[in-house]
Amino acid sequence: MSPDPLLAFRSEFPILERTTYLVSNSLGAMPRSVPARLAEYADQWATLGVRAWAKGWWELPLALGDEIAPLIGAAKGTVAMAPTVTFAQAVILSSLNFTPERNTIVMSALDFPSVRYLYEELAPKLGARIVTVPSDDGVSIDEERLCAAIDERTALVAISHVLFKSAYIVDVARIIAHAHRMGAVVSLDAYHSVGVVPVDVRALDADFLTGGVLKWLCGGPGGCFLYASPTASARYAPALTGWQAHAHPFAFDGDMEYASGAARWLGGTPVIPALYANAEGPRIVLRAGIEAVRAKSMRQTARLVELADAHGYTVSAPRDPARRGGTVAFDVPHGAEVAQALLARDVIIDYRPGAGIRVAPHFYTTDAEVERAVAETAAILESGAWKQFEGSRPTVT
Repeated sequence: MSPDPLLAFRSEFPILERTTYLVSNSLGAMPRSVPARLAEYADQWATLGVRAWAKGWWELPLALGDEIAPLIGAAKGTVAMAPTVTFAQAVILSSLNFTPERNTIVMSALDFPSVRYLYEELAPKLGARIVTVPSDDGVSIDEERLCAAIDERTALVAISHVLFKSAYIVDVARIIAHAHRMGAVVSLDAYHSVGVVPVDVRALDADFLTGGVLKWLCGGPGGCFLYASPTASARYAPALTGWQAHAHPFAFDGDMEYASGAARWLGGTPVIPALYANAEGPRIVLRAGIEAVRAKSMRQTARLVELADAHGYTVSAPRDPARRGGTVAFDVPHGAEVAQALLARDVIIDYRPGAGIRVAPHFYTTDAEVERAVAETAAILESGAWKQFEGSRPTVT
């Protein structure tokens, strides 16, 4: 086998020197350059004080949005940073007007709970009702059934691009096309796709897309993004807003006058230190190339499925590589305890009830590390090493 050029990026991530890091679906490895960027922020605050706002702080949510844009096929000026995807989805929801004739929001039962909580609690207060499409197998969503739920009464379709538990890739192009025929807009949660699966918002004709740098983009917490198509930005304005979304924020006078483009989706004063840290990972992923990242991910997740099958573990991931994102979950006896034992051995994974042990190789992962994750799982089960973690509180990952 020819050398893997993506392994040249391993030196960018210090944690890879001491662990087998297979949890980029939850928190990507920290780039080596982040401490220097945070020091730069601290130095600017210390030396410039309030003048730092005029030296780039104020523009940072849109400047970083422009750096994210190529990773989702977006144009400059269409991506704004937000603190969380839940908040970004709330901003989108607040921009819509629901009428008795068009008051339905379509979601799936496998969308990320934080986003579902938001819609289920807030939408009825806005005069909307939720239609939730169930899953037959807990892994996938029947897109025929999803399309059937989208009709002339649908105002919004708010679904995941990649399902968080199973890594199932939803055919969002089909969903968007059907939703548009029905006169509905679509808000995609792409947190589990951007950075490991190619995304092109213009080819998809997406109205809105949200995601974050926490996971596959290795950018750390506090850095999420909201894409709004030029048509959506011209048509909608969020009620959940703040002074950074004002066309003249320092006028401090008069009624709200929304800025154009991505700026109208901003909120209040941005979280500057997080944005300093958030930029480094996406830059590395862009250098690595998303097509190369995807090709390697497909190869290594296929190997994980093969190894799990060989041990007789229950795999909770799509079998079709084209429908599988970057994560493979497999369930084993005493799965929560086995996960704790793996963490104790510096095999960094996570565990989800109903899915099992989630293993997420990334572009910096070696093939040997993929093999080790399954071999250590087998050794823990065979030796009974999992027993020492009975009754212990699971580590949150």
